[in-house]
Amino acid sequence: MHPQPAATRLCLTDLFRKRVRTRPDAPALSHGERSLTFRELETRVRLWAALLHRRGLRRGERIAVWSENRTEYVEIQLAAARLGIIVACLNWRLHSSEQLHCIRLVEPGMVLVSARYREALEGMDHGVPQVIDLDAPIDFPSTDAADLPEGPVDPEDGFLILYTSGTTGLPKGAVISQRATIARSMAYAAEFRLGGEDGFIAWSPFFHMAATDHSLATLLLGGHVIVHDGFSAEQVRATLEREPIGWLVAMPGMIEPLIEALEAAPGTRRRVRMVGAMADLVPRQQIARLTALLDAPYLNSFGSTETGVPPASGSLLEAGRMPESLSKQESGWCDVRLVDEEGRDVPLETPGNMWVRGPTLFSGYWAGGRIDDSELASGWFNLGDLFVRHADGSLDFVDRSKYLIKSGGENIYPAEIERVLLAHPGVAEAVVVRRKDDRWGEVPVAFVALRDEALPADSLRAYCGEHLAGYKVPKEIRVISADALPRNSTGKIQKKLVEAML
Repeated sequence: MHPQPAATRLCLTDLFRKRVRTRPDAPALSHGERSLTFRELETRVRLWAALLHRRGLRRGERIAVWSENRTEYVEIQLAAARLGIIVACLNWRLHSSEQLHCIRLVEPGMVLVSARYREALEGMDHGVPQVIDLDAPIDFPSTDAADLPEGPVDPEDGFLILYTSGTTGLPKGAVISQRATIARSMAYAAEFRLGGEDGFIAWSPFFHMAATDHSLATLLLGGHVIVHDGFSAEQVRATLEREPIGWLVAMPGMIEPLIEALEAAPGTRRRVRMVGAMADLVPRQQIARLTALLDAPYLNSFGSTETGVPPASGSLLEAGRMPESLSKQESGWCDVRLVDEEGRDVPLETPGNMWVRGPTLFSGYWAGGRIDDSELASGWFNLGDLFVRHADGSLDFVDRSKYLIKSGGENIYPAEIERVLLAHPGVAEAVVVRRKDDRWGEVPVAFVALRDEALPADSLRAYCGEHLAGYKVPKEIRVISADALPRNSTGKIQKKLVEAML
């Protein structure tokens, strides 16, 4: 393999500094009353980089951020990119046991925590040597020290760790490189024709690709990122009245409240180029209503933490109309194959596993102190989803080959919930399936066979709440006899048939 020529290497800091030079006084990052121009953001990034360097953190080491959305989150990410440090973005929705797993998994040299989560961190035996409270006074180095020399950073260096639900029941850490982040930004610009005049509302958590990927892309293009501390329909509506927005991310669970807020106050709004995400999980009448109110098409997207916006986010649904089809277009920034279980390409109109390759892909999962890239060893990434390709090249989602529940933008693997239920002494068997839900897209429902028939189902929901994040707690628990659970010839419970029992 030929070594990568130095002239071909481009890192995040190079691109961000270019925007600082070309748009120094343009708004870059704001939250409430606080607003930073690109020049001011660059100053903050240098200070954070100097602090991390002074605290002994070096290229390839990890830091973890446990915080709600705030401007410091982005400042820290850009500072870490300058030093080649990896930022693990902790999911504050997780239960404490899951969160502890996520911290120990990456062995960070520092946790940066907001006051909101400081007590939870202090209650853990996390073993992290340094903790910085984001809401306490921070002793930044002097201005001179902020101009620290920067060590070698490579585009393939890990940049972010975003946690995904694991098929075995514990979160996995997907490593996103600087190369992948840059490629995702380029795809964001080219696929959707977005540029420096387009703002972005970062309301979804920064531990999600939906906020982090698109915020970084907006900054690298010279646009304005407006940070919201979670979703508020009124805050989003107010922001739309004063800011031109490129892509307004809208997910199951927040669409109906947003529609109600827009209908209740139909004031003048600046431009929105497109709205939405994950059309398959949204009632079609909601798509028509929301796009009519914003006079903007709905993005018929299909991506993942591991792939970014590709592989199938190349089409828009017409504004103000209830879509007849949700067929998707392959993104222009990746290559896609549909294959059978033996890895052979399937013919048209035949369901196949989606395999993807391209520059936006992640580098692998963090495990054992390194990046495990075995998922990419074949030269392709198996997305775990079944699609059909039609003669015109369009793609239709069929199902998930890895059984997954997508609830309000969060991924839930049934194994996560089943593991908890089966740990209860009163449960003999448990299976979790998905149920359609108008608000959240899908929600988990559990079927359990009990050792103690007197055990109330509500107590099992409470038990799940003690061990799982709230969005993973089954919305319903149905008690069933073990003999009534449908099984195949090897005795494995068939989830599709359990779903049919709903």
